[in-house]
Amino acid sequence: MDEKLFTVKEFELNNHCPECYSRDGLQLTFKQKFVENAFYRAITNETTYSMFCNVCKTDISPSRWTDDIDSVISYQKKALVPKSATFKLKKTSWLLLILAILIIIALNVFIFVN
Repeated sequence: MDEKLFTVKEFELNNHCPECYSRDGLQLTFKQKFVENAFYRAITNETTYSMFCNVCKTDISPSRWTDDIDSVISYQKKALVPKSATFKLKKTSWLLLILAILIIIALNVFIFVN
């Protein structure tokens, strides 16, 4: 099973970076989980977020956030509209499902004829 994250939305923040104290380059990224295997493709409701400073090139962990950053992230989490959860069967699944139905029908016909 292959689990991936795709970017839902990115925000440029005007807050100071807790590492380099630059006011430019702080970026908040929201990602949503995407699961794919041989039988189906699905988007889940699970979202994650991360913060990165483009000036000092560091990931900013939640323990380093200031109260201002925390309030901005809380607001952005409430305002975020993720993609709706979907579930789609692939051709392999449809073929196996149709094959199983045909086998059940054939067995029923064989049992009732004999």
